[in-house]
Amino acid sequence: MTTDALLQLGLFLFVLLLLSWPLAIVINKVMQGEIQGPLRVLKPLENGIYRLAGIHSSQETGWKSYAISLLLFNALGAFALYLLQRVQGGLPFNPQGFGAVSPDSALNTAISFVTNTNWQGYGGESTMSYLTQMLGLTVQNFLSAATGIAVVIALIRGFARHSASTVGNFWVDLTRSTLYILLPLSLVLSLVFVGQGMIQNLSAYKEVPTVQATTFQQPKHDSHGDVVKDAKGAPVMEDVISHTQTLAMGPVASQEAIKLLGTNGGGFFNSNSAHPFENPTPFANFLQMLAIFLIPAALCFVFGRMVGDKRQGWAVIAAMTVIFVAMYSVLVMAEQTGTAGLNSLGVDQVLSSTQAGGNMEGKEARFGITATSLFVAVTTSASCGAVNAMHDSLTPLGGLVPTLLMQLGEVVFGGVGSGLYGMLVFAILAVFIAGLMVGRTPEYLGKKIEIFEMKMSALSILVTPILVLVGTAIALMLTDGKAGILNPGAHGLSEVLYAFTSAANNNGSAFAGLSANTPFYNGMLGIAMWLGRFLIIVPVLAMAGSLAAKKRLAVTGGTLPTHGPLFVVLLVGTVLLVGALNYVPALALGPVVEHLQMIAPVK
Repeated sequence: MTTDALLQLGLFLFVLLLLSWPLAIVINKVMQGEIQGPLRVLKPLENGIYRLAGIHSSQETGWKSYAISLLLFNALGAFALYLLQRVQGGLPFNPQGFGAVSPDSALNTAISFVTNTNWQGYGGESTMSYLTQMLGLTVQNFLSAATGIAVVIALIRGFARHSASTVGNFWVDLTRSTLYILLPLSLVLSLVFVGQGMIQNLSAYKEVPTVQATTFQQPKHDSHGDVVKDAKGAPVMEDVISHTQTLAMGPVASQEAIKLLGTNGGGFFNSNSAHPFENPTPFANFLQMLAIFLIPAALCFVFGRMVGDKRQGWAVIAAMTVIFVAMYSVLVMAEQTGTAGLNSLGVDQVLSSTQAGGNMEGKEARFGITATSLFVAVTTSASCGAVNAMHDSLTPLGGLVPTLLMQLGEVVFGGVGSGLYGMLVFAILAVFIAGLMVGRTPEYLGKKIEIFEMKMSALSILVTPILVLVGTAIALMLTDGKAGILNPGAHGLSEVLYAFTSAANNNGSAFAGLSANTPFYNGMLGIAMWLGRFLIIVPVLAMAGSLAAKKRLAVTGGTLPTHGPLFVVLLVGTVLLVGALNYVPALALGPVVEHLQMIAPVK
């Protein structure tokens, strides 16, 4: 790894720590109802929302009522977003006159944004009206992120409370996390982005002259305006010379801010954060990476504060950082090394030499290999689908890293809320394993870990591997699934595996070599996204209720310390072994085989 890569990584982690620590103090106060400082100006709005919705902010519920409220709210959000896409052609703020989104694509997108996945099988600037982008997609970016925060706060309350029958009020947690955390941060960040050159308007798309004429092909039309077809029924294409280019406009900065802070990832443009209107400068690129990790990192410190032991938060964030640094190191070295070069005589022999300067395919020259590799590691560690490069163009080992980061359950910082509650599930499993090794009943933060907690932990951990592996197998067996694979062999398998990994783990990024905007993939990936989100949330809330009802145990000489280096190593080992072993055969058939094919001489 180069000095530049080390410096960028060090600076990134230092600034992240510098910002997340004070943010954790604010989040802790907000979620406990202690609204202080400038945020107090929003208190009347919060109270007005409660009165309008008929909510009693002081009334808490058990985990079952909490879960039912959460599921109904998100189901209603999915329906509203689906309906908005289907009728957008007749609604205002649609200067390009986009029509209704197809039923399968609309359903997939609705599920995607409600589950904090933001998988996009469409081109945003060629499909969605401004109203759909603002009222539908951006709103769900806020609400899905707030849902994740609400769940992890409920779980932390389960650890912090004892002999309690409640875990909080979902509607209050949702409102406060949106109003006092996500909204102010998004407002500030969007203004900074505008200052960097990111666009924010409601203008129609602009036609601008190009420096030189461009030639492209389009179907030929006859005098009646009908498409001319050949003897086989295929459209006849003709060359068209254009001296202009259409530049998409829109309210980009406002959506970009919450897309990153909420670890959502859905881009306004099809090329996402590789687009200069969506990621205009290297400084903006650095801010985008910080925004993705900011709240997940802060929530680790919130965890320590709420359970009354700040060392617990440091232990969790240390485990996350160790895995992240290791994975990033492999990724950046793979991309800086590049792929084997071809000799000047043709492709009959692969030389041992590699590309000068590393693998720049699919990357923005203004960011380079190091900043791009860091962005790839960040966005796939978190459940964020934002990308500033084409992941399909990564080297085989480079592509293995983001795939594996998602397959670990996206607990390396992870999504807003979901990363921490996923890591805490692994922490429960880690103390259970430690208890088995020494013959003691496992405890974590003074709570005895018993059969119910282990059942819920096992369910949470096994949901995504089942969805990923079964979904990939079905896609590779059926004609509709294989029809979307554009690259044969190991890379084609990697594309399908990446797609289901991204969907089930609610990431949303893609290798992009897979034609996934079809009824088959829209349906299959939609199922994976929905179940991958809520079949984990419900067991986590069940654990929260069970833990809150338990009495707190006194610390004894036999209690396993869960705040020191030994526990960090145990937690890292548990995540890597349990999270990765499920996928070893699939990874061996995909990126590992592709890497071996790349370095082996062609005979």
